[in-house]
Amino acid sequence: MKTFNLSVLLSLAVAVYCVPIQQVTVQDEQLAESYLRKFFNLTDETGPTIRRGFSPLITKLSEMQKFFGLQITGTLDGDTLEMMKKPRCGVPDAHIGEFSTFPNGPKWRKNSLTYRIENYTPDMSVAEVDHSIEKALQVWAKVTPLRFTRIYSGTADIMISFGRLYHGDYYPFDGPGQILAHAFAPGPGIGGDAHFDDDETFTFRSNTGYVLFIVAAHEFGHSLGLSHSDDPGALMYPMYSYQNPDTFVLPRDDVNGIQSLYGPNPDTDPVQPDPEPPTTPDACDSTMVLDAVATMRGEMLFFKDSFFWRSYPQSNTPQQTLITNFWPNAPINIDAAYESQQLDSVLLFKGRKVWAFSGYDLVSGYPKPLSSFGLPKTIKKVDAALYDAHSGKTLFFVGSNYYSYDEARKTMDQGFPKPVDQTFSSMTGKVTAAFQYRGFTYLYSGPYMFEFSQRSKRLFRVLRNSYFLRCTNF
Repeated sequence: MKTFNLSVLLSLAVAVYCVPIQQVTVQDEQLAESYLRKFFNLTDETGPTIRRGFSPLITKLSEMQKFFGLQITGTLDGDTLEMMKKPRCGVPDAHIGEFSTFPNGPKWRKNSLTYRIENYTPDMSVAEVDHSIEKALQVWAKVTPLRFTRIYSGTADIMISFGRLYHGDYYPFDGPGQILAHAFAPGPGIGGDAHFDDDETFTFRSNTGYVLFIVAAHEFGHSLGLSHSDDPGALMYPMYSYQNPDTFVLPRDDVNGIQSLYGPNPDTDPVQPDPEPPTTPDACDSTMVLDAVATMRGEMLFFKDSFFWRSYPQSNTPQQTLITNFWPNAPINIDAAYESQQLDSVLLFKGRKVWAFSGYDLVSGYPKPLSSFGLPKTIKKVDAALYDAHSGKTLFFVGSNYYSYDEARKTMDQGFPKPVDQTFSSMTGKVTAAFQYRGFTYLYSGPYMFEFSQRSKRLFRVLRNSYFLRCTNF
C-alpha cells in the first residue's frame, strides 16, 4: 500500500502572555509524551530499564527545543510546555534546519500542473474563493518555472476541496478550531491534493477568521514538495500567521526551498523585478539595528521589521513572532515604542501616527496623530521613546534632541527639546531605540546599546544590541 506524506496546517491561537509553570503535573507529562510521539518520533523502550543518565525522552525534548529555538535543556520546562500547548501542524518536525522537503524529495516531474476546485465554503463568495486559490498558486509560480491551469472536470494534479470531519481520506478533521487544512506531497492519486476544514471560518482579507489565501498558499507548498520550516517568518512554518494578502511577499526561506526543487522563474522581468523576499531577522546579527524596544507587563519587546522578540524574566530564550500575530491591527517596521503606565498599554509609533494596545486589543480612539502628545506638527516621526520611572515623564527622541511629556497632565514639558548629550553624556549618535530595566536606562544607537544609571544618567557600559536577546553565538 502506497503511503503519502500528510501535512496538516493548524491555527495559531493569538499569542498569550507566558505564565511560568512552577510545577510539572501528570497531565503535563502525558501531554509531552504524546506530543513527542506524534511530532518527534518518540518510541517505547525495548529494554526493561533505561540506562542511568540517558533517556529517549531527553533526546526528543532536546530535538524539539532546538527546532523551536528554545533553550536546549532536555527537561520539561515552562517554555517547552507553552510551545507544546500551541495549536500547530500535524506533520512531524524532526527535521532540524530551515526550509525542508519531504523524505526522498518527491516533486512534480513537469512544470505545467492542473488544479480543480471541487466545491466551495459558504464563508466566502465563489469569486473570492477562486481568487484566493489562484493567488495562492501564483505565489509559487512567481519564483519557479511552475505554471498552473484550472480545469473544471476530471482529475487534476491538485484537487482542492472543503470538507468536515471524515471527508474521504484517512485523516479526518477535528471540528472547529486547531486543524485548518491538510495537503499531500506530489505523487499519483491523492498526491498533491489539498483539503480545507469547512468547520473553520475562512475569510477573503479579514483577520476575524482564517485568510484562505494564506492557508492555501501554505498547503500548496506541501502540494509541491515542501515540508515545514523552523523559520518563524516562513510561510512554511507550522503555525498559521495572519498576513495581508495585498502586501504578501514570499519570504526568502520559502523561495530557497521551492527553488531547490524546481529552480528559479526563467521569465522574471529584469526591468521590473518582484520585491525582494523578506528575511527573518537574526538575533545573532551583530550589525542589526533594532527598530524599537519596549516593556510590557514585565516582559521586554524587541522590534525589527515585521517581527518582535518577547523576553520575560522566567524565559531563558526570547520568543520571536510576527507583530501581526500578536496585534493584527498594528503597523510593522515601526519607529518607536514604549509602555504607558497611565494607559496600561504599549504604544507603537510609525510616521505621524501612534497606536495603543491594551493586551491584544487596540485602544479605542487610536491610532492618533503624533501631535496629540503636543509634539510640533513639523515632526514627521520619533526615533525612540521611553517612560522614565525616575522622573515619571515620557521621553521622545527626535534626531539629536529629546522632548519630555507629562503622562499625568497629558502636556509637553516646558524648556524642550533639549540635546540628548546634555542629559546623557557621551550619547552623540542618534538614539534608535530606548527602554529602562532594573534601574538602568538603555539607549540604542545603531548596533550598540549604551547603559546609563537611571538616576545619575552616568554611562556605565557600551554593549551590543543583542545583549538582552541572549544570542547563543556569543
